[in-house]
Amino acid sequence: MAEQDEEWSSNANEAIQISFVQPGADSPKALSTFHPQFTYSIFGDEERIFGYQGLNIKLRFAAHDLYPHVSVSSDAKFKTVGDTKATDILAILKDHLPSYAFQKSSSFKTRIQEGASAGSFTPPGKLIESYTSRGRNFEIWCGELTDAPVRLLLERMQIFISFFIEGGTPLALDDQEWTLARWRVFLVYEKLPSPPSPTTSAYSFVGYSTSYRFLTYQPTLPSPKSQPFTFPPPPLPISSLPSRARISQFLILPPHQSHSHGTHLYTAMIRTFLADPACTETTVEDPNEAFDDLRDYCDHARLLANGTLFQIKLHTNLDPKSTAKRIGVRVPSAKLLDKPLLRSLRLKNKLAPRQFDRLVELHLLSQIPAHNRQAGTARLTQRAKATDEGDRAYYYWRLLVKQRIYKKNKDVLIQLDRAERIDKVEEALGEQGGDYERLLRGMEGKGKGNGEVGVRRERGKRKVVDEDEDEDDVEDVEDDREAKRTRMEEG
Repeated sequence: MAEQDEEWSSNANEAIQISFVQPGADSPKALSTFHPQFTYSIFGDEERIFGYQGLNIKLRFAAHDLYPHVSVSSDAKFKTVGDTKATDILAILKDHLPSYAFQKSSSFKTRIQEGASAGSFTPPGKLIESYTSRGRNFEIWCGELTDAPVRLLLERMQIFISFFIEGGTPLALDDQEWTLARWRVFLVYEKLPSPPSPTTSAYSFVGYSTSYRFLTYQPTLPSPKSQPFTFPPPPLPISSLPSRARISQFLILPPHQSHSHGTHLYTAMIRTFLADPACTETTVEDPNEAFDDLRDYCDHARLLANGTLFQIKLHTNLDPKSTAKRIGVRVPSAKLLDKPLLRSLRLKNKLAPRQFDRLVELHLLSQIPAHNRQAGTARLTQRAKATDEGDRAYYYWRLLVKQRIYKKNKDVLIQLDRAERIDKVEEALGEQGGDYERLLRGMEGKGKGNGEVGVRRERGKRKVVDEDEDEDDVEDVEDDREAKRTRMEEG
């Protein structure tokens, strides 16, 4: 039976071919063809399809409006034996594609080759940015799910979530209008200066992202004047209420990756949020490692460009007694950093506390000379009494990062004895410092003209934590020991 399963089993990722097509001379021509990265949410954890030999699943989309078509062919199909039969591929895909994706191939061909509407097509929503990459023109559009054309386009691309976003969940497009109004969709398109034919659209799809408005409570002072009250009160649009913008799905299709489109899309989204007076903060929903890096690079570049980081200084001329190594001495974070200024800068840039802390730590580390950082703890024997300002800065930087790590993991750490607690925090600091150094090397490469990040992350992904800042000082856990290699969450 095992041999039979292997003989009739196909790798779903390899069997599916995704193509974006435009009108050709006689039949639709593919602009790009590629395979999905994941299919486990559709065909099971093993990502296998039983019952076919030479299986080929063609999933084609009109390059401009993503009108879909699916067809299945194979060299041989398993004949049903008892309860064992070939997987009904089309039946499974009906849960992930619109009903019109299963029409006859001839109908799809006619629509692509002779469709009169393609020539006048423009992406739904509002144009928010245009840019050029590698000599080609691109545009970014933004719309809301309450807009029917935006909703239709998203319906057609929902299957990309299962194919390329690990753990991603398609959106409920039949929800109530007040819920749909919370969603914004950002679309990236390439635009040709002159289409090759009247039935060919100037636009072809590159990628997209979605964001969700989380309503937030904003306390206000009572008005000195009485306000007239009417019942029922007039309706307020969701877009006018104070909210946090959370980036949800974010996808640049494989043929267009490593061309800086992700950077342009993320930057355009942040610019939109910053310009929205109702948006108070931007967050990200469970990003993967690649998006973590994209976000760090883009946010860091933005804070450099607008002068935010240049205002942040690490004060190193403190009384050494304030950080003496003895139980009960707290990290003097309020003396090391200007906390009111940091809060003001964070709110102005609409960054979540955790992301802003990372950017501050990264910036402060970059200001410490490389030879002080590379020496590790070998140069820190004098701690706050060190005569070299770089050594003092590195010592205080380590204290601040350890304080943040301790806060984040306090509930776990307080269950350990003091020596083990110190070792755990020291290990987490080493991992965090190594990650920052990797990012700094990548930024140096980008500054020399390398448009893409070339340094890979070697450890597990960072979990995004969306929480309020806690300004309370905690126990100083500075110690110059080697860490035990036990993984802990750094947030």
